[in-house]
Amino acid sequence: MMTIDNPAFNYDKFGKQYSSYRQTDERIAEYIHAEFSNAKTILNVGAGAGSYEPDDKYVVAVEPSAAMRKQRLDKGKVPAIDAKADNLPFDDVAFDASMALITVHHWPDINAGLKEMRRVTKGPVVIMTFDPEHLDDFWNAEYFPEVIEVEKARYPTIDYIARCLGGHCKIVPVPIPLDCKDGFQEAFYGRPEAFLDKQVRLSQSAWGFIADDKQEEIVERLKKDLEDGTWDNKYGHFRTQASFTCALRLIVSLPAE
Repeated sequence: MMTIDNPAFNYDKFGKQYSSYRQTDERIAEYIHAEFSNAKTILNVGAGAGSYEPDDKYVVAVEPSAAMRKQRLDKGKVPAIDAKADNLPFDDVAFDASMALITVHHWPDINAGLKEMRRVTKGPVVIMTFDPEHLDDFWNAEYFPEVIEVEKARYPTIDYIARCLGGHCKIVPVPIPLDCKDGFQEAFYGRPEAFLDKQVRLSQSAWGFIADDKQEEIVERLKKDLEDGTWDNKYGHFRTQASFTCALRLIVSLPAE
């Protein structure tokens, strides 16, 4: 199995167009926001450009990338604090709820970051991530096995996240709509041509661990099968499938009583 010494993607170098491709999808947001019904204050860790932050709550954002903090301001989001998950500059139980969405796989010390989130949060800690045990359930495992290998080396297991958070955890599989606005890999389950666009791939951090020449070689496999109809013969039903439930998960942790 591949090992990666530093799982963090360099957003300051490669993520300057990130928010153009990674946006809030309202249908996914419903799953997240439902966990915050009783919260007034929310901490967003690894907040990026601010996707999925509820507009009707007091949000404090933490984001170590200058490029991502700038994109927040460009989108009219509240400024983010320059800090990291494993050393949050807040008092114990300072927030009603907290969230970390598709970010834990970037953290060098996931255990410390999750324990910090639990420390500063009175109520639910909501983590959105991908289950590495289900990454092979998506057709890109056939075309991009190198990318899947990178993802498996970075994503913690669902059980590991739950153990780090402690308390009472529930796991919620999240269906992805066909026209999903958030440009992670599985969002394009029915729109395979998107992977031919380098800017789309730049918004998916796993590709950043693969050299450009290797990326072109990988993408050529898909391009060829799209052109000769092989992909559609195998997977064309995804083009009209309304939703796809694969590896996307919400982990919701409540403190132990």
